[in-house]
Amino acid sequence: MKDFRNLEVWSKAHQTVLAVYKDSHAFPRDEIFGLTSQMRRAAISVPSNLAEGCGRGSDTELSRFSQIAMGSSSELEYQALLAKDLKYLSDEKYEDLSNRIIEVKKMLASLIKKLNADR
Repeated sequence: MKDFRNLEVWSKAHQTVLAVYKDSHAFPRDEIFGLTSQMRRAAISVPSNLAEGCGRGSDTELSRFSQIAMGSSSELEYQALLAKDLKYLSDEKYEDLSNRIIEVKKMLASLIKKLNADR
């Protein structure tokens, strides 16, 4: 069993969750069960799946859960774009969030590649 806290990608994903919560706090009240909830759930899914994968005890399982995290990252990437287009996020906040998500996706791709190569 690996400790998820030792994964740099988990740490970056966790910081992204904190940014999503902070940025989405100012979204319109009528989005609380819509885009606000969707973005928060997608963001939380990334480090959560990494933690679960680490707890499964094998590189195969960690790779599988990392793939799920990648899907959630892509979902969040679109939702951030939508929030910007709806003017819920400023261009500056969108750029910051988008850069965070892209960095996490690159790190996930590297982790998945390494885990699959080791098998």
